Amino acid sequence: MHTVWIRLNGVVMFGLTALLGFSILAALSTLGHDKRHQPAVTKLQLNTLKSLKSHGGVDRALLSFDLHADLRPAFHWNIKQLFVYVVATYKTKTNPLNEVVLWDKIVEAIHPEDMILKEDNCFVKYALVDQVAELRGKEVELKLMWDHMPLTGALYMGGSDQTSTFKLPNEYK
Repeated sequence: MHTVWIRLNGVVMFGLTALLGFSILAALSTLGHDKRHQPAVTKLQLNTLKSLKSHGGVDRALLSFDLHADLRPAFHWNIKQLFVYVVATYKTKTNPLNEVVLWDKIVEAIHPEDMILKEDNCFVKYALVDQVAELRGKEVELKLMWDHMPLTGALYMGGSDQTSTFKLPNEYK
């Protein structure tokens, strides 16, 4: 009555339809997770301003900070890793918004001991550099940000509501 090809086509199409259904359910299970399950940042503040110098026609600040955060709430079955970074934001006359990444870390789901960050007097990986010499005397805001890297699905970003600010000196140090 039916050939092998017709039966094989029915089995393959049923399998693909089931796979599509499970994929849709998997995508729906993670909707809104980033809003409901935020990492808890308990401390993010400047520890020491090591130097503020003119370096090749640009201002460069080197500093250390304290960071205490619990990243465990951000993880669920579909998160492979988080890319966590500290951003310094400040305003100048030349550029109304400047955002500079000072420090970063990749936290993987297979290492639960790394999901609690307790960094005291952590020296920046990347210097706070301004494009021109306008960094002196500016208010700088530190904020913890993260990128979710799922096993499957779209990448999305998040950030802490907690920030800390400090003022750079008016003269080179």
